[in-house]
Amino acid sequence: MIKTPLWFPQSFFARTLWLVLIVVLFSKALTLVYLMMNEDVLVDRQYSHGAALTLRAYWAATPTQRDVIADAAGLKRVPSNKVPVTEQHWPYSDIFERQMQAELGPDTEVRVRASSPPALWVHAPSLGNEWLRVPLYPHPLRGQRIWNVLGWFLAIGLLSTAAAWIFVRQLNAPLKRLVYAARHVGQGRSVRLPISDTPSEMTEVYRAFNQMAEDVQQAARERELMLAGVSHDLRTPLTRLRLSLEFLQSDSELTEDMVRDIEDMDAILDQFLAFIRDGRDEPLEVLDLAEVIGEVVAPYNQKQETVRLFLEPVPQVPLRRVSLKRLLVNLIENALRYAGSAVEVAVSVSGDHSAPYLVISVLDRGPGIDPQELASIFNPFIRGDRARGGQGAGLGLAIVKRIAALHGGNVELRNRSGGGLEARVCLPLGLLLPRDAV
Repeated sequence: MIKTPLWFPQSFFARTLWLVLIVVLFSKALTLVYLMMNEDVLVDRQYSHGAALTLRAYWAATPTQRDVIADAAGLKRVPSNKVPVTEQHWPYSDIFERQMQAELGPDTEVRVRASSPPALWVHAPSLGNEWLRVPLYPHPLRGQRIWNVLGWFLAIGLLSTAAAWIFVRQLNAPLKRLVYAARHVGQGRSVRLPISDTPSEMTEVYRAFNQMAEDVQQAARERELMLAGVSHDLRTPLTRLRLSLEFLQSDSELTEDMVRDIEDMDAILDQFLAFIRDGRDEPLEVLDLAEVIGEVVAPYNQKQETVRLFLEPVPQVPLRRVSLKRLLVNLIENALRYAGSAVEVAVSVSGDHSAPYLVISVLDRGPGIDPQELASIFNPFIRGDRARGGQGAGLGLAIVKRIAALHGGNVELRNRSGGGLEARVCLPLGLLLPRDAV
């Protein structure tokens, strides 16, 4: 991470002010360069200066000499009623007028025509009362190429916009960093924001965020410690109760019911421990997904085909083997519990070439779930509506969601047409999961 240099403004206000100042000065500098490089403007200034000197010489000479100068310079006297209306050729008309007024007097009038034939008409009361027609060679006005001018100023605008974009991106970088960190904290990762090289307005925000992230992680550690302690401490009395019941022979049916209850309690404790151990510390392995799914499904199909497989060829991807198996077992057990049979597991690749992702679907023909409860079903200790309510602590889908998020993916439940439920897990193939990959 590149640190902000000491000379760089340390507040948003100063950075914005500096941005505006630099962009304005940059635009002005480019405009000045254009004017200095524009040869036509320089030529027209020189031409108007030469015309002014010729007119001064004409009016300063004797009448006989004026005719000689007029013939040599192409000057011609014109009655005021024969002088045509001027044409506007920006910026050349203004250049001629200002140059003539500066050299022949502020009351000098100038009219410009670029056709039939091109000429200047000049009336300088400080020198003489008549209008003089000065021939104007077409080169200066033909050199005016408005598209070149517009193209140059468009380039100036684009360069100024690019400079502004660079500075605005620098201004937005702390906010993007905050958004990125917030997403990672939401996924349960440990993130801290640097406060040494941020604008002064964001320093307190970063401090508050870091404190919040620390509090969240501390609360998560305490929760996991508490659940692990409760689960561990309850296993000993449950084991003693089960052993005691094994020695009771008075009522075998009652004993079997009590043993079954103890086994359910033990399974609930296993769910607590599985929820705590989300596999974050498990290393990634490049796995053949079809092989892993086959290992998980094999115990269910020993006597008959209870779980059918529809596996398309997919590339090998880095996954956590134990966590992925736990995800599949939870989804398959959930489907078998409510559907009894006819459970299907399908794997395919979806998305475009720029953002492909794996799709693992576990489908059943059970009663489905109320659409209003689909969003909250992944919360811990939620078992769904009455149609699919049952045993357990309601942590199975919460565990599935945490494992999918740990791999950068997500999970969604969908009611199937004709009845049943689809649990759809999407895992990215080496890229961030797209927003619509569900």
